[in-house]
Amino acid sequence: MKPLIVVFLSVLVAELGDKTQLATLLFATEKSLSRVGVFVAASAALVFSSLIAVLLGAQIERVAPRTTLKVVAGAGFIVIGLWMLIGARS
Repeated sequence: MKPLIVVFLSVLVAELGDKTQLATLLFATEKSLSRVGVFVAASAALVFSSLIAVLLGAQIERVAPRTTLKVVAGAGFIVIGLWMLIGARS
């Protein structure tokens, strides 16, 4: 059960305040949309994107070691962070 809690908390914290959550917040302010409908649609989208990530992760794991994937993911986050910092200066 502990690994599932770690996954849940990691995804929850990662999603808080991100652009997807902000987009969902904006959809919820739309008077013509049902709040329940926005919740269901946003939840389904997160479930579907998580399914894609799990399926891709299972396939990628067959051809690349986990440590390599961690390094590539970490480098990707650093590159995106630098790109955002450089863009913020413009």
